[in-house]
Amino acid sequence: METAFFLEQLRKLNMDTITGVPDSALKGFCNHINAHADSSFRHFVSANEGAAVGIAIGSYLSSGKPACVYMQNSGLGNTVNPITSLANEKVYGIPMLLLIGWRGQPGKKDEPQHKFMGTVTLPMLEVLDIPYDVISPDTTETELVEIMAKAGKELDCNRQYAIVAVPGTFREEGALEYRNSHSIIREDAIKEILKGLNKNDIVVSTTGKISREVYEQSNQLFGGHSECFMTVGGMGHASMIAFGIASNRPDRRVICIEGDGALMMHMGSLAFLGKQKPENLVHICLNNEAHESVGGMPAGAAPDYWRAAKEMGYDFYEEIKSHEELEKVIPQILDKKGMVFVEIKVAMDSRKDLGRPVETAQENKKEFMKYLAGN
Repeated sequence: METAFFLEQLRKLNMDTITGVPDSALKGFCNHINAHADSSFRHFVSANEGAAVGIAIGSYLSSGKPACVYMQNSGLGNTVNPITSLANEKVYGIPMLLLIGWRGQPGKKDEPQHKFMGTVTLPMLEVLDIPYDVISPDTTETELVEIMAKAGKELDCNRQYAIVAVPGTFREEGALEYRNSHSIIREDAIKEILKGLNKNDIVVSTTGKISREVYEQSNQLFGGHSECFMTVGGMGHASMIAFGIASNRPDRRVICIEGDGALMMHMGSLAFLGKQKPENLVHICLNNEAHESVGGMPAGAAPDYWRAAKEMGYDFYEEIKSHEELEKVIPQILDKKGMVFVEIKVAMDSRKDLGRPVETAQENKKEFMKYLAGN
């Protein structure tokens, strides 16, 4: 399906606002709306999916026009509260169209973090009383027009309507060419961090390519990865997992490695950590100003996160922009006692042959817990 044709149908539903969180299943759609500036649409990459629903609500209240909210199905959970307590017809009755990428579709091979959510995506919409249609690469333009007609009737009744898109539904027009000006390769930064670990240190890494790179670099450096908990789902929650471990094991140093997209998704965690001040937690943000793991769309904001950590009460904070600073600062900062935050500005780059964990999530969990208990 051509994204331009899909957008034409949105215009016919009187929409001029598109907002959401990038998704690899919607890669063709995301790349198109990012690459083709269109004065007939306002586009906002939100901090998280619930925030996108908030934008859609505010947009409707101020214009009378429904908005399109896009997301991966894993983000559907983030929308449940604002949809049920605000947008639902029994509350304020805010119409909006949800465009949901369907990862983990039953019967299709996918990553472990998507399997359960893929199974419950359609039942969740049914529980939420949101009518839906599924579109795929086989959906014709005529069929889409019919689907949009059904959606329009629901929107006219101040309800929500969902279009669930199978991966590959939208034609890809070419790779997104977004780049930043940073020179540090993210995997090199991860390697430098892991080289600075002490014998009993613990690593908690965020979902996406960061965990895949932690996995490969740990295997290369140490012959295994039992010291690493790879948070392969639950975007934005790695720092709280790290805190839960650090608070329970004050005798161990915990290094949390996450990306700027994940950190932005739940910025309140910075304030929480700044108040709790665990002395054994090092919080590292690898900032490429983009959602690289799901296609490379620029993030909705690109602040200096180290400044936020400073204001939130972290004891130590550093910004790293060069390989020289990386090699000099990482060994120093890892040895500090107190609440530490490090922001490393990294390039948009990853190896084409970057692998994935060969073990199951359950197997990695058992090895990690065994490592914690054994030292």
